[in-house]
Amino acid sequence: MQITPDTRALVTGAASGFGLALTQQLVERGAHVLATDQHDERPATLEGLRNTDYRQLDVTSEGHWKDAHGWVTDNFGRLDMLFNNAGVAAGGRLELTQMDQWQWIIDINLLGVVRGCRTFIDDFKHARHGHFVNTASLAGLVHPPAMTEYSSVKAAVVAVSESLRHELAPFGVAVSVICPSFFRTNLTQSLRGSDPTAQQAATSFIDGARRSADQVASSSLQQIHKGRFLVLPDNEARGAYAAKRFARPAYDFVMKQVGKRVTR
Repeated sequence: MQITPDTRALVTGAASGFGLALTQQLVERGAHVLATDQHDERPATLEGLRNTDYRQLDVTSEGHWKDAHGWVTDNFGRLDMLFNNAGVAAGGRLELTQMDQWQWIIDINLLGVVRGCRTFIDDFKHARHGHFVNTASLAGLVHPPAMTEYSSVKAAVVAVSESLRHELAPFGVAVSVICPSFFRTNLTQSLRGSDPTAQQAATSFIDGARRSADQVASSSLQQIHKGRFLVLPDNEARGAYAAKRFARPAYDFVMKQVGKRVTR
């Protein structure tokens, strides 16, 4: 979908990290954005950002989604793009994970996306217009060891997005799913787990990544503008996905080596 000064977008998890980068770049492209996050009041990171309104939205709350829909109807009149971006991180070897941690990450990373899509799907279908953009991860396509929880929910986000894409195509409604490799963000602040080895590895990968959230957001929006469904915004993501598809023996060998390292 082309982003113009008439575009109305809602971004979840917009106060920091990738969500903030998306919000800033949508505004730079002319869109008016409803930025949402868990904070009661407008966060300092969003102060001074033109064409941006703020509402509190906990993606696990049906009531918050209903209120956001009402605000959009009253103030925007319609929504053109929904960026289901809010997410948290968890990881570890399966035997070291806890069931309450599974429920926590499923409720936010997967069901948060489902709630968002359900909130606006009837509007999009009725208008025969709209674009759902769901933030997944390369981990939704490529599944390394010691990331079972995170990979599982992100793979589910890819599956939801693909099914929804085919359901909504007859109505002229688009769907994209963003699957970046590691990039520098504040995701480690939400990282949970009982496996210190996996947590150290995840923190090292994120903090040591060469790409910034701004770079990933820029590449993602360029691909969304071109109508891409599967958005692979960096070379590492494209290479790893291609290796799994077309060089499976080499891919499996590398993953087994990683598995040996995380179990030492």
